[in-house]
This record gives sequence, C-alpha cells and structure tokens, in this order.
Amino acid sequence: MFVEAGFPALATPSAGVAASLGYEDGATPPDEMFAAVARIVRAVSSCDTTVPVSADVEGGYGLAPAELVARLLDTGAVGCNLEDSSEGGLKDPRRHADWLAEVRAAAGDRLFLNARVDTFIRGVSDPAEAVARARLYVAAGADCVYPIGAPPEAIPALRAGIDGPINVGSAPGGAAELSELGRLGATRITFGPGLQRQAMAAVREGAARLRD
Repeated sequence: MFVEAGFPALATPSAGVAASLGYEDGATPPDEMFAAVARIVRAVSSCDTTVPVSADVEGGYGLAPAELVARLLDTGAVGCNLEDSSEGGLKDPRRHADWLAEVRAAAGDRLFLNARVDTFIRGVSDPAEAVARARLYVAAGADCVYPIGAPPEAIPALRAGIDGPINVGSAPGGAAELSELGRLGATRITFGPGLQRQAMAAVREGAARLRD
C-alpha cells in the first residue's frame, strides 16, 4: 500500500514485524525476522517497482559481520538498522564502532548502513553524548545515524555536530510536522512501529463495533 501511495523507499520496523509474528518486541528469532524481511521485499518487488527496502535487524542477533551481511543480502534488502544498546544498556561506543566497521567492510557498497544511537531512549538526554557516538559510527563507515527518541529541540545540535545524514523517528503525522523535522535538520524520517500500531488501532475499533 505504501508503494502504491508513492513512497520512494520503505523500512521494516522490528517491533511491527515482531507483533505480526506473535512475539514481543526484541524476541523475534533471527530466522523468522530474516524470512519476514524477505517476504516484504518480495511483496514490494511484485509491484513492478524498484522501491528499496531497508531492514531493522535490531542488534544483529549476535551474528558475525560477514554472516549478518550475507543473510541481509539474501533477503533482498538494500540496507539495515543496527542498534548500539542491548538488554544490559548502552554498548561501549568504540567497540560498537569497530564492529560496524567490520559490517561495512563485509558489505562494501551493497548495503546502506543506518547506525542507531540509543542514548535518548536509555536515559541520556545530553545531545553531546549522541553526537560523540554518531561521529564514531560515521567514521566507522555508517551511511546514516539514527538518534532514536531525540526530541525535536535536540535536532539542531545533532545536525550541527554530525557529518552526514541523520534519521529522525516520528509519529505518523501530517506534512507540516514532517516538514518541520526537515527544517530542524532531519535527513531521513522513519516511523518505527507507529504505522503498524495505527493499523491495529483501526482493527481494535472495528472489533469493538462488531462486539457491540
């Protein structure tokens, strides 16, 4: 439906895929996540379009960089999100940057690497910490950084401190809200599981009407 609506690129939300498969966010087995991504890519390809699909593969499921890249390419995805936190909290940024560099080396120019920066959702509100991590990830070869949970007022500081594209998350809204994020410095806007949750709200409302 988003291809038919004219969107030029798509990204899968790991939380939305998890919900569609009957799992809690973060609990999807990697084989099922990669299979779901492959089905989404096939569905998009069946629309006779060249719209690219990027995949949210969380923290990489503990896979070695070469295996992670191979499995992503097997799905037909052209890019991925990779997180810099786990259940234990934020990862060491330098070690994570080294790992991202290995992913970059394995992928070459075949994948768009979107490095998620989780400081804001892990309780670190100072944009300087997100900027410091983002700079390491860009130096490691990330094509884009994603300071997830960054409030709009932090975006100008992020834009000033980070070279390269910045992904900003947003609730599904109207053109005015999205244009404002672009004005503040966002290069790429994604919606996470917001669209899936919007669809589920409509289903819930329909179910209530049927019950009544």
